[in-house]
Amino acid sequence: MSTEVQRRQLISRRLREARQLAGLSQGQVAKMMGMHRPTISEIEAGNRRVSADEIARFADIYDVSTGYLLGDAPDILAMDDPRLQLAARELAKLSPDALDGLLRALAAVRTEGDEEAED
Repeated sequence: MSTEVQRRQLISRRLREARQLAGLSQGQVAKMMGMHRPTISEIEAGNRRVSADEIARFADIYDVSTGYLLGDAPDILAMDDPRLQLAARELAKLSPDALDGLLRALAAVRTEGDEEAED
C-alpha cells in the first residue's frame, strides 16, 4: 500500500472519529459544510480528497487541530490538554452506574470501529 493511500486512510479515519467524538451525524456536518451527506461519507471512506480549506473547516467544527486531522499530531491527548482535564472532571461527577454504562458504550464503539477496520 502506498504512503499516499495510507495517509488518505489516516485522514479519513481521524475525520470520522473526530465527527463521532463531537457527537455529530454526517448529515449535520454536511449541512454545516454546505455539502451533501454522501460527500461526507465519501470523505470518511477515503474515496474523496479533502482540500486544505475543508480540513480547516472540519477542524473548526470538530474542535481539533488541523495537524491532528492530517496525521501530523499524535492521536492521543497530552496529560496537560485542557480537554482531557475537563473530561476527567466531568467523569468524576458520574454515579458508578452511569460510569459503568459509559464505559460499556465506549467499549461497544471501539469494538465496532475494530470490526470496520477488519473489513
